[in-house]
Amino acid sequence: MRRIPLFFIAFVILLLSACKTPDPIASTGPASPVPQATKVATIEPLPLALPFIKPIPKHIKIGLALGGGAARGFAHVGVIKALESQGIEVEVVAGTSAGSLVGALYAAGNDGYALQKIALNMDESTISDWIVPLFAKSTGVLKGEGLQNFVNKEVHQVPIEKLKKTFGAVATDLNTGQAILFRRGNTGAAVRASSAVPGVFQPVKVGDHLYVDGGLVAPVPVAFARGMGADFVIAVNISAQPGTEASASSLNVLMQTFSIMGQTINQHELKGADIVIRPELDGMKGSDFAGRNMAIMAGERAAMLAMPEIKRKIKELQDKSVAGQ
Repeated sequence: MRRIPLFFIAFVILLLSACKTPDPIASTGPASPVPQATKVATIEPLPLALPFIKPIPKHIKIGLALGGGAARGFAHVGVIKALESQGIEVEVVAGTSAGSLVGALYAAGNDGYALQKIALNMDESTISDWIVPLFAKSTGVLKGEGLQNFVNKEVHQVPIEKLKKTFGAVATDLNTGQAILFRRGNTGAAVRASSAVPGVFQPVKVGDHLYVDGGLVAPVPVAFARGMGADFVIAVNISAQPGTEASASSLNVLMQTFSIMGQTINQHELKGADIVIRPELDGMKGSDFAGRNMAIMAGERAAMLAMPEIKRKIKELQDKSVAGQ
């Protein structure tokens, strides 16, 4: 029998060893997320540790829903001051009645301190354009032109759609009873319509329609703020609880009526807010313009008390948006 040369045996062993499957390479770096596309089979070698790329957080658009309440509306100024002091930037503002007044001035570019200055220097007589004679046939004792002119002066005649923040004023269509959101046109006229308390201000005619106070249908316009693009809505409820406005004053009787009517609406509407701020305004009547400074401080205090929850919920929403990317 012929002997197989040793060099031939060595050659076969070398070929068999070349066909052996190589061992996997162990990763030496920290665990890193692998993009989905790289999880499929590929002939290209993967790096030992892919660099972690932090997702860009989705921008959270914060909205304010400012409710009505006549002179109690000065509390909105304090809320805005508190939010700004904590670096919370509001981009969307929806306002009803007194909330539309503060909201329009805020959307025009006035910060909290500028709003406070306007509020404290505001002369009530400038918006009290009484109808003469008072006993003349009329649907209100105030025209509302003074309020309209005041607002337009403070916003430098800028129309709603050109304000620095997204803004909408809620009014009620007197013919249909529907809530109407003014998003374009004369800012002062929109605030006037939103604030036209029946029996106090004359209804405001825009086109073929008459409009009155938005508090009849949306005392705190949470849904409108959401509809205008807000991801996170902070509602400010300044409406008086039934019983705190009762007195012989005609205005206080009207405000008490609004409070009673708005209770059911508010219970439903406020459920849609992420945060509800309720300034402690017990004892302050809707006609108490002399108490404006106390109202501002009450708004600021209430917002600061709610600040931990506001920040926590905003962070939760940001984290959720990042996780969903």
